[in-house]
Amino acid sequence: MTKIIRVSQIAVPLRHDMEQVFQKACRTAGIRDRDVCRYRIAKQSVDARHKEDLKYIYSIDLTIGDHTSFKRKDGRVQEITPVAYHPKAGGNLPMAAPVAVIGSGPAGLFCAYLLAKYGYRPIVFERGKRVDERQADVERFWNGGALLPESNVQFGEGGAGTFSDGKLNTLVKDKYGRNRFVLETFVSCGAPEDILYVNRPHIGTDILRAVVSNMRNEILRMGGLFYFSSKITDLMIMNHRLCALEINQEERIPVSAAVLAIGHSARDTFEMLRKRGVAMESKPFAIGMRVEHPQDEIDRSQYGAEADLSLLPTASYKLTHRASNGRSVYSFCMCPGGYVVNASSEPERLAVNGMSYHARDSRNANSAIIVSVTPEDFPDPADPLSGVAFQRKLEEKAWRAGGGKIPQQRFGDFESGIFQTDLNFATNGSSSENGNFSENDAVDQIKIRTAFSTCTKGPAAAANLRDIFPNDISEAFIEGMHAFSRKIPGFDREDAILSAVESRTSSPVRIVRGEDFQSNVRGLYPCGEGAGYAGGIMSAAMDGLKAAEAIMNT
Repeated sequence: MTKIIRVSQIAVPLRHDMEQVFQKACRTAGIRDRDVCRYRIAKQSVDARHKEDLKYIYSIDLTIGDHTSFKRKDGRVQEITPVAYHPKAGGNLPMAAPVAVIGSGPAGLFCAYLLAKYGYRPIVFERGKRVDERQADVERFWNGGALLPESNVQFGEGGAGTFSDGKLNTLVKDKYGRNRFVLETFVSCGAPEDILYVNRPHIGTDILRAVVSNMRNEILRMGGLFYFSSKITDLMIMNHRLCALEINQEERIPVSAAVLAIGHSARDTFEMLRKRGVAMESKPFAIGMRVEHPQDEIDRSQYGAEADLSLLPTASYKLTHRASNGRSVYSFCMCPGGYVVNASSEPERLAVNGMSYHARDSRNANSAIIVSVTPEDFPDPADPLSGVAFQRKLEEKAWRAGGGKIPQQRFGDFESGIFQTDLNFATNGSSSENGNFSENDAVDQIKIRTAFSTCTKGPAAAANLRDIFPNDISEAFIEGMHAFSRKIPGFDREDAILSAVESRTSSPVRIVRGEDFQSNVRGLYPCGEGAGYAGGIMSAAMDGLKAAEAIMNT
């Protein structure tokens, strides 16, 4: 028999190896190294509170014999019982027709994965294409090709998170082990093993695409089916219960249940659901812009000017501020060493997002700096789809401002209301009002421009971004930028590049569900970010597991 001892707060220098960490864990716990059967890293983070003495902090799990003693009175040492995810499948209703999963983002994929694992053979309907075909379509669009409304950054296998930083953070409490199950599933499908223990783990868009493909293959191996380019265009409802799905306005597929994991941008599906009487309500979200800074500036701010960056992860940040007009301003989906991407999904409407590869090695950091909005800001607060109309209006303005390209502006010009037409000169805070430089500025101009050109995926154009937003949103944004500069010096630098509009931060709609996860239409299970119950890859994946559990216990 064995037991597991967790040893926390193990501090080591930046340059270290795991043997050092292991030996220090044993000394801290009062255990001889030869009495340890095995060990694993439970958590790894950087302690950057003292810039002159940066350290890595570990928690290590030591497996020891049941009768091996340890320092029980040391607060850094405790015996733990790992939580294993063991969902119950206690349903007793026969399935007369298949279970459908609508959408193959993280919520849909993990719902289908669990259903397949327990023998339910789910059918997954995805309006977009397989991830490899989708990637080719997105790359063509970023290189000046046409936007494909059903194959883009929002729609297709893997969902919107496929073209992101692949963050795996969550604030969801996890007493049932769902979080660990999601991470371990990612690792088994090709994600790096360090996501199991690093603080603020991420996969990166390049690796995530392969992970998504591997998950699909595993679901297929367990008996599931996938249908791509298959949009749900109607619901067949009898006696307030779902009985079939209409696909592409052509085929009707009988189903016993359907999990609605449609993502936050399936606006036409929201409209169809309203027509079919599915209960929905508008919900708050946030809007704003992507803001770019030189990554080395963020690294210096977080780690200090003398830090050996080769021994440290690319630095990130998380910032919040309560504006004087009552609105919340905060950073969202921060992408260290990342890119700003054109994330549009509708013609003549433009939205942006952030994306990083696993290496996080582009010259710029970017983050959405967003401002809270509520249904009172929408055209008709009583209309559950009024938030969609609000988003669309902003995206139409952004599309016009950039002439179909990503509209960009320096922060200094946004604040002062100056419109610069030459973004080549929009990287030097010492420019004059007309964007021209004196001879004395020439050296600094070249130096700063080389260090800080924008990192975008898709053509960009100079624009007056103040024309896009309501004035109180702009004022809260500006106030937030200055407030953040008190935490990260230079955050409000005049040459920080803004890209608009970040409008798809979360779903503007909540599809109402009960404790049994079903909507007012029985057999319809709304889940994930699009249904208004998650905010990111991890929380959406965990919500997909919960939806599968609900079906398995019906």
